[in-house]
Amino acid sequence: MEHSTVKTITDRARARGAYLHVLPGSPADKLSTLDAIAEALSFPDWFGRNLDALYDCLTDLSWLPRGEHVLLWQGSDALKQADPRGYLAIRSVLSDAERALAPDGGSPDSRRLTLALADD
Repeated sequence: MEHSTVKTITDRARARGAYLHVLPGSPADKLSTLDAIAEALSFPDWFGRNLDALYDCLTDLSWLPRGEHVLLWQGSDALKQADPRGYLAIRSVLSDAERALAPDGGSPDSRRLTLALADD
């Protein structure tokens, strides 16, 4: 996971040829954040709007092109301050999915997920 500015994250992702998906930091509750992630990554209609379904979708990504997908979460502090437990739960799922799709994580295809948190 990267902690940096939006411009730095964007520049690095583009330089690697990664697909950038932006998650605005405005959602301040768990369900709205799940919906924002689903929208940012174009989740299929069957997304169940819970943490298990989030993990299932994040470790699949078969509807997206092969390659690295960077999920840029701007202002994640809004959720962290409003719902610390919800924030930690979502961060945990995102981290687990990121590890599962890492080159040595055993993923059967070439899709990868990188979570990047923007400070501004």
